[in-house]
Amino acid sequence: MSRIGKQPISVPAGVKVDINGTHVKVTGPKGTLERNIRPEISLVQADGIITVKCLDNSKRTSALSGLTRTLVNNMILGTEKMFTKKLVIEGVGYKAELQKNELTLNVGYSNPVVFNLPDGVSGKVEKTTITLEGIDKELLGLTAAKIRDIRKPEPYKGKGIRYEGEHIVRKAGKSASK
Repeated sequence: MSRIGKQPISVPAGVKVDINGTHVKVTGPKGTLERNIRPEISLVQADGIITVKCLDNSKRTSALSGLTRTLVNNMILGTEKMFTKKLVIEGVGYKAELQKNELTLNVGYSNPVVFNLPDGVSGKVEKTTITLEGIDKELLGLTAAKIRDIRKPEPYKGKGIRYEGEHIVRKAGKSASK
């Protein structure tokens, strides 16, 4: 079994986990998340601790046990306290505006790009920083990746939308002719 899959998941106070066969439902102060897990994996809940059990000893099932443990742990953490992702916009004249759940990006195209935030993801815009929040880590990461894909950072000047803390490898421009 994988090392991550062997680790127990502690359920904090205020979070309720319902396991019904392959269906897991996690309810916490921030919201509710549901997920179906693989049939070759079972979850055992006792005394506020959830353990992941493999029903066979194959290598694939061992890998899936670690994945399942991480997914269930992220569900518990998300319903207890929200996940956040920050995106930074770099470039002269590049800006973003948020109205309700509609993100309008002016990032160097002839027309502004309108991106609708999915249900479960909320956002804030402060000057050149977009902060996304949500209880579902998978949906939050996917949304942040789609926003970044609108204008990826380019390697010469670094203009574009990047994650906070992301390092862009810069290239040297054209050399001056002699």
